[in-house]
Amino acid sequence: MEKLVIEGGRPLSGTMRIQGAKNAALPILAACVLAEGTFAIDNVPDLLDIRVMLDILRSLGCRAEHSEETVTLDMEPLHSSHIPEDLMKSMRSSIFLMGPLLARFGSVQVYQPGGCAIGERKINLHLQGLEALGARIEEKGSTIICTADKLVGAEIPLDFPSVGATENIMMAAATADGITTIHNAAREPEIQDLQNFLNAMGAKIFGAGTSTITIEGVSRLHACRYRIIPDRIVTGTMMVAAAVTRGSVTLERVCPAHLTSLIHVLKRAGVQISCSGDIMSVSCGARPKLVERIVTSPHPSFPTDLQSLIMVLLSLADGLSIIKETVFEGRFKHVDELSRMGADIRVDLNSAFIRGVPRLYGATVEATDLRAGAALVVAGLAAHGTTVVEQIHHIDRGYDRIEIMLNRLGASITRSRAVAESPQPT
Repeated sequence: MEKLVIEGGRPLSGTMRIQGAKNAALPILAACVLAEGTFAIDNVPDLLDIRVMLDILRSLGCRAEHSEETVTLDMEPLHSSHIPEDLMKSMRSSIFLMGPLLARFGSVQVYQPGGCAIGERKINLHLQGLEALGARIEEKGSTIICTADKLVGAEIPLDFPSVGATENIMMAAATADGITTIHNAAREPEIQDLQNFLNAMGAKIFGAGTSTITIEGVSRLHACRYRIIPDRIVTGTMMVAAAVTRGSVTLERVCPAHLTSLIHVLKRAGVQISCSGDIMSVSCGARPKLVERIVTSPHPSFPTDLQSLIMVLLSLADGLSIIKETVFEGRFKHVDELSRMGADIRVDLNSAFIRGVPRLYGATVEATDLRAGAALVVAGLAAHGTTVVEQIHHIDRGYDRIEIMLNRLGASITRSRAVAESPQPT
């Protein structure tokens, strides 16, 4: 297993270009199933999750290549709607293929998906949405079989604005008969990107970015070329990294409108942020100020994916801050790891009480999930001494060689393979 070794205490400085958004690329790659022909998807990062998705598509018969930042998909030879269990269990986002495969083949066989252990993430809203469109669902243990003679538009109210369920329903409904309306739909920028992509394929979808999305089913979609939006979570990671190291960083290819809640919180903490088009400058020359209360919630509120990162900043702030996590109940696993580095954090149910300390200290810590791992890397940048982050395969799911990104800004991070200890002679 690989690990990252971080020498802390270096202010970040310089310019970095932000990668394409993983959480936009995955459903868009899945949506390519809906049409025959050859797609070219630009600004796709080279991530573990992207590789898994391409492996799944290849297993279904399509031809896929990832060169530089462009994925080329030939969907003509696609012939199967049975996703291999081992690949599906390695990545939760494989569930995005359920809707488009059902729409194209009239049947799909999937399994309960895997992914980060950040709390219970049932797929019942996905299944309920597909059932509303006319699918028959059969569950046998971890196997899920969906069939439909014909998908028909419907009114679909979601109990929770689930991003994945909203996207699966959008894809399945794009070629259904009639009109589908999703109420209480997720509003994330990635939803808007999927709508724009599907419309580029010939779909008729309106309302993404609001709580009501309308899909007018069309008879046929076609292949196209499309460019993925910038990754707002990677952007947020670099913004926090600049702030906690008291550095000054310029980020290119960003979309500030996707990060209004984070920008608001960082400015309250004393971070200087200026934006011009798709360029953002972030600097912080002093100890961060406390932020009395942050509540994670679906977009446009503060994103749960940035909760662990903002906790690093607040662990160094001057005073007591509170974070309430309302999306995933298992998303405080990084607290114990930050505590190893000297952070003063107490968790009570779904709230974390963070009393800022003057300094964090290097330690050996473990990435328990993707975003927790990124937060520990950022904490290591700010810490005094050497930090070793283990289980970094989680981080590789969402960051294209995070050590290279940060080293370009003046960090000191090396990736090395952990060596198992040899047994001692008796």
